[in-house]
Amino acid sequence: MSIDWAALGQVFGVTLVVTVGIVGLFTVGIAGTSRKAGQEGAAAAVAAPAAGARAGAMAAFGLCAVAVAYGIYLIVAG
Repeated sequence: MSIDWAALGQVFGVTLVVTVGIVGLFTVGIAGTSRKAGQEGAAAAVAAPAAGARAGAMAAFGLCAVAVAYGIYLIVAG
């Protein structure tokens, strides 16, 4: 039995990059949902960035879900 160290290194590198990317996206989603909308009586301009952050957070969560679904597809199809 021999180990293909180059292939093992490739698998490790891709796994590391994808894991850090998904965790980063999830972190962006958490940070986006933690933003509070403008307080009562605050200007409407203050509430607009919070709404944009919420939309960005939902997009980040959606990308995380797509990445997880693709990973499950790769496992099941193989």
